[in-house]
Amino acid sequence: GFWFPWSLVLLVVAAALFTYIALLLVWTLIQTFQRPCVLAVCLLSEGQRLYLHWSHKTGIVVVLAFSVIATAILSDLWSKEWKTLLLSLQVTAPFLHVAAVSLMVVLSWPIALHFFRMSKRVRQVAILGLYLSVLSSLYLVPLGMYSPCILEAGRLGPAPTLIGHRGAPMLAPENTVMSFERAVEAGGEGLETDVTISYDGVPFLMHDSTLRRTTNVADVFPNRTHVDASMFTWAELQLLNAGDWFLSRDPFGTVSSLSEADCSMAQNQSVPSLAQFLELAAISNKFVLFDLHRPPFGHPYYESYINTTLQVVQAHINSSQVFPGGCVRVLNVSFVFLSSKYQSVNISTNLYVISQPWLYTLAWCAGAQSVTTNSVHILSNVNKPLFLMTPEEYSLMWILTDAVSAFLIIAVFIFHWCVDKLTHTHTHTHTIFLPC
Repeated sequence: GFWFPWSLVLLVVAAALFTYIALLLVWTLIQTFQRPCVLAVCLLSEGQRLYLHWSHKTGIVVVLAFSVIATAILSDLWSKEWKTLLLSLQVTAPFLHVAAVSLMVVLSWPIALHFFRMSKRVRQVAILGLYLSVLSSLYLVPLGMYSPCILEAGRLGPAPTLIGHRGAPMLAPENTVMSFERAVEAGGEGLETDVTISYDGVPFLMHDSTLRRTTNVADVFPNRTHVDASMFTWAELQLLNAGDWFLSRDPFGTVSSLSEADCSMAQNQSVPSLAQFLELAAISNKFVLFDLHRPPFGHPYYESYINTTLQVVQAHINSSQVFPGGCVRVLNVSFVFLSSKYQSVNISTNLYVISQPWLYTLAWCAGAQSVTTNSVHILSNVNKPLFLMTPEEYSLMWILTDAVSAFLIIAVFIFHWCVDKLTHTHTHTHTIFLPC
């Protein structure tokens, strides 16, 4: 089917609605109080009324309702992405801490200004107490912070081995000879694929259960688009084109970066057999990793598909190319389960699918032995972890951030205290005229 980025639509609509609210509030505050926006917000918190037309009030309610619904929808659509967000905090937390403390320094100006202009002591205590509570929490956050990228000097292990996920799917149609050739050229040390067995017993490469997404089966066999891929004979599979879809759909937005020769080659790719894949791996001396899919019930090789596939493997590959090449215990797990605890008990890990440099950095620092990736050509250029620092370096950054921010915040409050005292002094000064 046709994929549409509904998440992007929701985000664009939400951004537009929140921009409307922000502009509305800024304009209304300035018009109501004839003051700069920050001062207007302070006056509003003192109990001043904000006058809005009923249509704008309705608009605000609609925006709030939309926000609740959109958040629920995105939480469901992004269920896996939330885990990625939590992982990203392990890399960015030290820098987010600095950013958060810097924000508190910026907020100290309007808060101090508002604090000394308040007439009620209770409100003064409340706003200052809340501010200091948040600030103190931020100062102490590093005590409970964990980041694999904060390592003692010399503790960093070798970079994880790169395994091309279905080859190099950002540079060529996935699971094609061209894709695996590009992965080898980019520096991949292993090749990963998916194996299905044809109706007449030929193991071939195909990830999906049907041929619709990555071939032109709709043109060649229009009445069999929903048929399981394993129900086609090898001769029928050879009639299909496995590259046109890549150029037309541009799944990674990379087609424009390809040369005319590469586009022409991609356009003429066919469905490869497991034997072709293993021969390419043997010639380039790369180890292989593949998922074997069982054919549906009633298939001629429903019971013997494993033995049939093993016969092909044994005929085309040697033991040194079998993943993981010497490791005794290996876990092939999703990157969301990334953890340094495996390394501590001598369990090797291959993480899939990691294609971003920051995530590769995290896997490297956590001690992963290998990663399956869509972007071998990008990760092969990462020569060292992006956010690596020693505990001493981080402690220095933490202490300096807290010390400098505390000094600036105290200075801001002292400044506003002095201004407030001067204001009150001028207010209570009277001019006395003596008669001649």
